[in-house]
Amino acid sequence: MATIEKSIDVEVPVRAAYNQWTQFEDFPRFMEGVLEVRQLDDKRLHWRAKIGGQEKTWDAEITEQVPDDRVAWRARSGAANAGVVTFHRISDGRTRIMLQLEYEPEGVMEKVGDAVGVVSHRVEGDLLRFKGFIEKRGRETGAWRGEIPQDRKSA
Repeated sequence: MATIEKSIDVEVPVRAAYNQWTQFEDFPRFMEGVLEVRQLDDKRLHWRAKIGGQEKTWDAEITEQVPDDRVAWRARSGAANAGVVTFHRISDGRTRIMLQLEYEPEGVMEKVGDAVGVVSHRVEGDLLRFKGFIEKRGRETGAWRGEIPQDRKSA
């Protein structure tokens, strides 16, 4: 599996940054190639995205969610990926978002794209677009403040 780690500082409080990140169905508004995210229930998401010129779908499970702190996930079917995003208070109005993503490139095009940093650049661009999205609005589009404890048995 390939791993990408990126971070970005956003000019909003931790609560606003975290709350916006929990609005998974808004991801296509700032994530390149993401066509649709459907939240099936509190823990399950269905993704549809264009990757390497091909449309892919996968189901992901949120494996841990702690308000204002972290959201972790892993794919349960389809495109193999897992990751965690964490939220760190810098000041009352500034937050550092740190993203770690693990994924498995499939096929020649994805492997070549991975080798030249396409996915890394896409993730960086997604974080920049998230920054622009939340800072321009000044507040989140919604929030889910529930907690999903880490399942130690399936981790």
